[in-house]
Order: sequence, then C-alpha cells, then structure tokens
Amino acid sequence: MKPLLPLLVTCALISMLLGCGQKRPPTPQAKPNSAVQKLAETKTPKNRFYALREAAKQSFKDGNVENARKYADELLATAAKFPSDWNYGNAIHDGNLVLGRIALREGHTSEAKQFLLKAGASPGSPQLGSFGPNMSLANNLLEKGERDTVLQYFELCRKFWKMGQQKLDTWSQEVKDGKVPDFGANLLY
Repeated sequence: MKPLLPLLVTCALISMLLGCGQKRPPTPQAKPNSAVQKLAETKTPKNRFYALREAAKQSFKDGNVENARKYADELLATAAKFPSDWNYGNAIHDGNLVLGRIALREGHTSEAKQFLLKAGASPGSPQLGSFGPNMSLANNLLEKGERDTVLQYFELCRKFWKMGQQKLDTWSQEVKDGKVPDFGANLLY
C-alpha cells in the first residue's frame, strides 16, 4: 500500500493545480437571474417597485432585452405611485438608463440621447447623491461621438450629485477635449 500513497498525493496535487473539481461559473444563459427571482417573490406593490430596478438592469446585462424593457417600463410607471419614496429618484434614473441602452443597442441614437437626459432629470436619491449616477449610457454615447448630450447630462447630474462636483468637472473637461473619461465604478452602479 505504501507505493500507492505517493501516487495519490501526486494526483491530488495535479488536480489542485489544474483546478479539477472546481465549480465553473455558469454561462449567462444558464445563470439564473437572482434579481428577476427576487422580483417574482415580491408580495407587495412597494417591494415590487424596489425589485424592478435591479431586475431591469440585470436583465439588460444578461442580454434579455425584452425583459429589461418590460421591467424598465413597469418601473417608470410604478414610480409615479411612489413620488415621495427614497427610491423614486433611482427608479427615474435607472429606468431611463436601461431604456436608453436598449435604444442605443437597437440603433436609435436620438432616442437613447433623450433617455439619458430623462435619467439626468431624476430628483436624486441617497444613492445617487453619494455614489453618483451610472455612466454606462453616457459612455456608450461618447463612443458614438455624442458629446453635447453627455455634457448636458453631467449638468443635470450636478443638482443631485453634490459629492461628485469635482468628478463632473474633470469628466466635462475631458469630454470637451474629445476624450472618453474613465468613469471607473460609475459604470457599475
């Protein structure tokens, strides 16, 4: 039995080095959308309102454009029922952001620009006021040369992102210089 032990140890080491037995991440098609699952599990209109935002964003990220559109539309329609809720500004911003990214993906640049400006017309929220807005649609539009609309969006964001004034100044100057800023974490929120 002694000669078998070194062989087992060698096999175990090789398996660890090669990553054998490790779970591989699921493909986007096989991965369940936990945000959509949470949405399906909501029991009240207010909880559904809270869950719609993430479901819309995650559906877009996963490539499920029709669900993303459906959830974003519902989010914006539902927001009208909760105008004094802390999440209202997030809903206005993110619902329009998702619809703008869909429009851009479908080749409707002028529509995407309007959605970006509607996103910037959000009254703000605790999250938008501290972390700032998501800049993914602005980034996509800059890649298409739509500098003026993005600069307008930055100006709209100034009213609710008081903590981000310096970033907005820097990004505005970079856009005026013909550059696409490095938005960092603001592409993820």
